[in-house]
Amino acid sequence: MKNIFFSIILSLICTTTLAQNFHDIKIQSINGQLLSMNDFKGKYVLVVNVASKCGYTKQYAELEELHQLYENLVVLGVPCTQFAGWREIQDEKQILQFCTDKYDVTFPMTSKVEVKGTGKHPLYQWLTEKEYNKKDNYKINWNFNKFIVDPNGQLLEHFKSGIKPLSEEITSILEK
Repeated sequence: MKNIFFSIILSLICTTTLAQNFHDIKIQSINGQLLSMNDFKGKYVLVVNVASKCGYTKQYAELEELHQLYENLVVLGVPCTQFAGWREIQDEKQILQFCTDKYDVTFPMTSKVEVKGTGKHPLYQWLTEKEYNKKDNYKINWNFNKFIVDPNGQLLEHFKSGIKPLSEEITSILEK
């Protein structure tokens, strides 16, 4: 009960003090260090809610390839267990091990977070709510949704799970 109360209070604080600027958002990395979106200023950022046991998991290979192809891009993998929880490994060390062993992932990954609902992480509040991203409201209904933010911290586009990372829809934005 105490943890639920704390989560609600923290959520309310994050909601009312949520940064209006993408670069002001912080999130914990999968290794426990604090990641600041400000560290990615001047680059495109492709934020993807990922899962290790999903039909779209093979997109990790293309995400890594995209990350290697474009110096002006940071891919940010965000593990989430909100879509059939068994589709993501519960232990974050095992998630990272899986990603590096199977897909040679070198792009940054975060700790597991919620990407929808009342416990939604402030990063996803900003990405999915027009009040913050100034573009539109977006609903995430499965793993591997992608959001691309420009080097100035402006949300450019949202792509559903079926859009592959190396698709023309995504690469054309990076080649402008």
